[in-house]
Amino acid sequence: MKISTKGRYALRMFIYLAENKGKGFVSLKEIAADQNISKKYLEQIISLFGSSDFLSANRGPQGGYMLSKSPDKYTVGEILRITEGDLAPVACAADNNAECGRSGVCKTLSVWQGLSKVVNEYLDGITLQDIIDSYGESGSDDYMI
Repeated sequence: MKISTKGRYALRMFIYLAENKGKGFVSLKEIAADQNISKKYLEQIISLFGSSDFLSANRGPQGGYMLSKSPDKYTVGEILRITEGDLAPVACAADNNAECGRSGVCKTLSVWQGLSKVVNEYLDGITLQDIIDSYGESGSDDYMI
């Protein structure tokens, strides 16, 4: 499983918004400049979150985006599932219960389901606040468990 640029940038954008929560609405231009990400690409990423309750938006000169909830209410898993889709390593381990013709005799199915469970539990166990706190303690981008 590989996380795409879209997923990585979305997570960076959410961390930036979490770090600037008290600032009010933050423009995409500001996020793009700070994170060295194309504003056009951020617009594509933001559109994925349009129907969710993840972000509040404000139009106009003082417009921009801000988190709808506190940073401890967002998990990395939630953000990545919106940008990446299911995080399962193979289709038969996905949440949509896609079955292949071999599922009844597949000796590796439990391996893929186990891997999927571990990945999802790990990513769902990390909040934006955890990342901010971890960075503040270590002074680096590495998140360790």
